[in-house]
Amino acid sequence: MDVILIPGFWLGADSWRRVTPLLVEAGHRVHPLTLPGLESADADREGITLQDHIDFVARAIDGIAGPVALVGHSGGGPVAWGAADARVDRVSRVVFVDAGPLVSGESINAALPVVDGEVPLPAWSDFGDEDLVDLDDGLRAEFRAVAVPVPARVASDPLALHDERRYELPVTVIACEFPSSALAEWMAADAPFTRELARVRQRELIDLPTGHWPQFTKPVQLGQAISAALRPS
Repeated sequence: MDVILIPGFWLGADSWRRVTPLLVEAGHRVHPLTLPGLESADADREGITLQDHIDFVARAIDGIAGPVALVGHSGGGPVAWGAADARVDRVSRVVFVDAGPLVSGESINAALPVVDGEVPLPAWSDFGDEDLVDLDDGLRAEFRAVAVPVPARVASDPLALHDERRYELPVTVIACEFPSSALAEWMAADAPFTRELARVRQRELIDLPTGHWPQFTKPVQLGQAISAALRPS
């Protein structure tokens, strides 16, 4: 299976480096992406939109023959969902890593502080305790050393979805910060942030207890969880 890995905010393709060997060992062809504007701290981020990121992933799908699985971490999850909506006939499964599908018209996180048209990685004190589980001082330093600001419009633009066939796509959510039981409760309560997930007809919830960045804190377990999600049903 060809697997496109979409990183979350502030990260690029290299953030998957501890995960990809597990997927390759399982027989997958892995395509980790660095989204536009995240190439380096000096990259030009002016004017880059959420749709630009979605279109970038859609072009990556177009460059692969055959079905593609999309894996999106955190803010990369809505990007994966937008690309799946745009290429619904080409996508075999969407895997969300501590993320989920976003409702059309909502933004990923418009509340993040913008500095000079971009969103830098906030101070660790700005994150909740649940975000930082297992992210020790060494991993925090590693993360901050490679973190690149996110184009502001990627965080604040509303997601535009068009093809309701997306609800027929198999979806797996790897739940890290909060257990899958909490996701199930939120869906049952019609919580806004799980409303799109609740409409997916084939969904699977997998628990991987750790903080928000399992590619740093539990990479082997994350690779195993993604591989399990990609096995034929």
